[in-house]
Amino acid sequence: MATEEELFASVDALLAEEPQLPPPAERARLREAAGITQARLAQALKTSTQTVKNWENGRSEPKSPRLEAYQRLLNGWAAKHSAHGAPATPQPEVPETFTGPATPEVEAAVPVEAPAAPERPANRRPAASSRRPAAQKAARPALDPRFPHGPLAVLDGDGSAYGVDGIVLDCPANTVVELVEWTLRESGLGAPKLHRNGKDSDPLIVLTAAAAVKLGLPERLEDRRGLRLPEDHPIVKQITKAKWQLTQRGFGPWARIYRKAQGSQRQCVQLAILPWDALDSRSWPGVAEMEPADVARVLGIYAQRVITPRGGTAVSGLELMTALRPPTRPVQDRETGNWVSGHNPGSLGTEPMDPAPPEGQPEHPAIFHSGWKGGFLHEEAYQWVRSVDTLTDEECLLPFAVGLDLNTAFLAAAARLTVGLSEPVHFVNPPFNPKVPGSWLVDLSGIELDPRLPSPFTPTGERPTGPAWYQTHTVAYAQELGYNVAPIEAYLRKETGAYLDPWHDRLKTAYVDTLADLGVTKDLTDVEFLAAMERHKDVDPALTAVLAAIKGTVKGGIGKLFENPQGKNYKDGDPWPAMQRPTWRPDIRAAVISKARVNMHRKLMNMAKMTGLYPLAVLSDCVVYPSPGSSPLDFLPYAASGKPQPGGFRLGPTPGLAKLEGVQDMAWAVDLMEKGFNPARHIKGGDAVMDEGK
Repeated sequence: MATEEELFASVDALLAEEPQLPPPAERARLREAAGITQARLAQALKTSTQTVKNWENGRSEPKSPRLEAYQRLLNGWAAKHSAHGAPATPQPEVPETFTGPATPEVEAAVPVEAPAAPERPANRRPAASSRRPAAQKAARPALDPRFPHGPLAVLDGDGSAYGVDGIVLDCPANTVVELVEWTLRESGLGAPKLHRNGKDSDPLIVLTAAAAVKLGLPERLEDRRGLRLPEDHPIVKQITKAKWQLTQRGFGPWARIYRKAQGSQRQCVQLAILPWDALDSRSWPGVAEMEPADVARVLGIYAQRVITPRGGTAVSGLELMTALRPPTRPVQDRETGNWVSGHNPGSLGTEPMDPAPPEGQPEHPAIFHSGWKGGFLHEEAYQWVRSVDTLTDEECLLPFAVGLDLNTAFLAAAARLTVGLSEPVHFVNPPFNPKVPGSWLVDLSGIELDPRLPSPFTPTGERPTGPAWYQTHTVAYAQELGYNVAPIEAYLRKETGAYLDPWHDRLKTAYVDTLADLGVTKDLTDVEFLAAMERHKDVDPALTAVLAAIKGTVKGGIGKLFENPQGKNYKDGDPWPAMQRPTWRPDIRAAVISKARVNMHRKLMNMAKMTGLYPLAVLSDCVVYPSPGSSPLDFLPYAASGKPQPGGFRLGPTPGLAKLEGVQDMAWAVDLMEKGFNPARHIKGGDAVMDEGK
């Protein structure tokens, strides 16, 4: 039997193995009692201020040799500054905001084999209390036991992997291959599928500049055109030698590393490399400069509300469509009784579809080699400036030009939008049917409308000059205006559906909820709404970035439906990668834009009828009006009760409603119009007015 001396010797040996630090709150108290700032301490220990903050709020722990140096310093301070009378160490608060994995779609789930639990759970440090403004609408979804640490993590150079909800994991990886294997086996990262027939989201690891250098990646991606490492780069060779694969995109800012799935268990990790501009500042303003924990918070909220990022916001927007409308589902073979993969009704399927000749472009192989000369659809957003000759003296004497911007106009247009799901079929002299999606050759040049308004039939706002191809919504609007339409030809699709509905619903909820977290809620009066919008970007930089990313997801996702060939070596008639996916659907993009442009024109018409006001310019979803005052309240139509008049522009936070874009002097707007520039492009201010390619 061991003696007391032997037991004490064993315990002392354990204690000597790792320096013992006081609790996080006591570390902060001792530093403050010594009159030392976090920045000064970070300088002394040759680390960052954020790292010191993490040590003091419990997000991470120091490692050797800083661990021993930090303990020595704390012991010295403790001898000078007794904790007598100091409050007890507080228990960590429950974070007000949870930005974990997205909640699966509420449907009867198809039984699937659950992936095995992580072989060795990743070392998780205590979460810190949330000191940021809470995202009130971000309710904590049910945690999936397969992904206890959420959808993603941001890896820093010291091996700290910052996840959602404030967690920090210890990542021991020193190479890209080790990182991939740790992510799949130990990290507990990932997110459940958004549809019962879909796939779970692959875990995302975001690399800071320090982490990228530690793993052997160059600080800057030299191939700025191809945006990828060369195939003979040591990292690419390392991945190949370990029998992992890269997608056709190669190892770029968004690198996907995978092996073939084992049964129902995927083996794929998505990397995003911050120093290679993975998070574009236009879609993710300020995020690349944030501390790792804050980057994780931004991406975590986005992952919860939209999807785990899989590339830029445009790529994520397209991936979201497929995640919510998976191309296949389990179907039972009647002959064998086995379950096989079958087409999922309402989806775009698994095979690409050639466009109808007028829906594509001259470079497309099917069109190029057919010798098609019949013209093409030109359904694009407005870029229109009113002729200065139509301005009245009364309008020119108004003091202000006020710009209104429609919230996510393309998203509003996608709501309940019927699109074609099957191959296009050619018809000659068909009767027009506004319920059938497709392309119609019609002569709308005889329709004469008020010259103070743009034509609803062309993106330039100019009157058509003869027969042209139009999407169904454009022709239907001509009929709505009271004109007889007589199609000459048409390419129509018999199988139809509201393919974009779940995409619209999820993004609308994400947009509205994020605005609400920034203080812009549906219950505000118009005066309160304008005030809230003026200050919303100052509430929380992280949520502001999420809002920008959601808007980028909408616009970019629609744009990706008609992605053009790229690269200086491309030759007309050759296939290109984008056109070889099922989601390359220019007809669906045309339907969304056509409906958005028609919606805009309908509002312009109603505004003219209700107020007698005519716009100065329109650019996509922004319209500029002459105004007697500097606020939209000075010219928008309201009933005697104070409620907005239906049919015109209305203020509010939901898609399709308007917000203030900017205010300038009327003389400024007229001057731009006389020079051929578009005031709607510059109404926000802060930019130089340059040649717009007139």
